[in-house]
Amino acid sequence: MTQRFKASVQYGDWEGTAAADDLDKDDLRDYLRQQNLISEKEFLIAVKLRIGENHPGRVMQPSVTAIVYDSVDYDTVAGKLQREPDPLSVREVQLELSLEEFIGMFKRFSVTLSSRGLDLIEREYTT
Repeated sequence: MTQRFKASVQYGDWEGTAAADDLDKDDLRDYLRQQNLISEKEFLIAVKLRIGENHPGRVMQPSVTAIVYDSVDYDTVAGKLQREPDPLSVREVQLELSLEEFIGMFKRFSVTLSSRGLDLIEREYTT
């Protein structure tokens, strides 16, 4: 199945960006290796967090998917990805993590959402 590296939901009422900083040690890449979920010859290139249909006051268990590429380090991956045409050949690894555990894999984590269609990404504002 062909997918895209882009967040999407059924209606897309909100859209935005996300950013995160790695932990100094024991980050998501380390976790995957420690759990023997990826080999030393694979590199984590992306992670997807999806939370299904919530109901007021209750957050559903997240779906966390690590996307790994057959390569050993960042520089090698970057070069190979520039040369490889779409669709990229990757492997997905499903992770059993709570929302708290997932966010805890990062030193800092930020998500900004705005109402769909307002084109606010990268706009400046004052308060």
